[in-house]
Amino acid sequence: MPEIILEAQNITKSFPMRGREELSVLEDINLKIKEGEFVSILGPSGAGKSTLLRILAGLTSPTRGEVLYHGISLKSISNPRIGVVFQSFALFPWLTVFENVELGLKSLKLPERELKERCLKVIDLVGLDGFEEAYPKELSGGMRQRVGIARALVIEPEILFMDEPFSSLDVLTAENLRGELITLWNERKLPIKSIIFVTHNIEEAVFMSDRAVILSHNPGRVKADLSIELSHIRDKNSRDFKFIVDEIYNILTRPSEEIPFLLKKERYQFLPHSKVGAIAGLIELVHDKGKKVDIAILASELGMEVDDLLPLMEASALLGFGMLKEGDFILTEKGIEFSEADTLKKKEVFKEAAQNNIQLIKQIIQTLQSTEKHRISEEFFIEILENHFTEDEAWSQLEIAIDWGRYGELFAYDYESGDLYFE
Repeated sequence: MPEIILEAQNITKSFPMRGREELSVLEDINLKIKEGEFVSILGPSGAGKSTLLRILAGLTSPTRGEVLYHGISLKSISNPRIGVVFQSFALFPWLTVFENVELGLKSLKLPERELKERCLKVIDLVGLDGFEEAYPKELSGGMRQRVGIARALVIEPEILFMDEPFSSLDVLTAENLRGELITLWNERKLPIKSIIFVTHNIEEAVFMSDRAVILSHNPGRVKADLSIELSHIRDKNSRDFKFIVDEIYNILTRPSEEIPFLLKKERYQFLPHSKVGAIAGLIELVHDKGKKVDIAILASELGMEVDDLLPLMEASALLGFGMLKEGDFILTEKGIEFSEADTLKKKEVFKEAAQNNIQLIKQIIQTLQSTEKHRISEEFFIEILENHFTEDEAWSQLEIAIDWGRYGELFAYDYESGDLYFE
């Protein structure tokens, strides 16, 4: 039976917030990583995927819970065999390829000959032979990421952590690196026992992984742990491949189990990061396709990732224009009315939806109605929102509410003064 290399036990990560004890980003994450597994971590934006990876790698401490490495607390191990590849290349521009790679070995104080042999071996392994003396500015994005991978591999880690390593690359370069990585992994040419891979690309996860761990968001919890039992190399056009992609979309869009009533009452409504124009575009597109679409197929047609598409659908559902059901997005009667309306009628329909369904917009309207001049600074609402969100997210939430409120002509906004007011 494969050995359990890494285990997360009841991992919770919270941040202190103004006006209350803490804001949970991750809650009660339990996860086991076995030898020989390639595990992808998926979830919508805000699910805490990268935070979880950093906790598992020992780069960040959990608020509660523990990470075990070979059954021993990770925090008590001085030098676990763990390598990390980040989304950004994180190379030192004044160092050559060889020098960037050998940085990973400096702390091990190896003999000069062994150090050089190991560096040259991984540089050759990732396809950079001949570029040892090149500087990062001379390399393409794909080649820079190869240097990052080589730097993580040179320490010969047991577990390789990869945080969206191909997301900043162009489509063809990313596809090439995926193929090379999975070939090296399957042929057991990599000096590692397991890979933990954070991605928002569902097809990428299905193409590469043995397991897909799917997180919900606000806060992040394990929603599903799905085995991907397809032989390599995988055909993205096969029925079995498409079935698993569709199943993951289904899981991502399936409502999470209801949280206890008291807890639910305390949690402030989260507005998906979506502008009105994009929401309207989605609704009209779905209307043109028969008022119902398969999310996986639509994402493929539009060339969009889950982090781009799901917020639009969640925003539409929040407004009452659509619903997510079993991997499909379906327009409601209100959504159909909105899509078929002319410009002025669209505003009226949206205004009604926002007033009835959006907590922050209701608060803004009520506050403006209660003030003598019907005018108040944005800082007033930021103070409220910072009781529930981080500072950056509080501003994002208010910006979304202002965008939606202005479109529905519920209130106006003075950019110079930062005031919200009734016209």
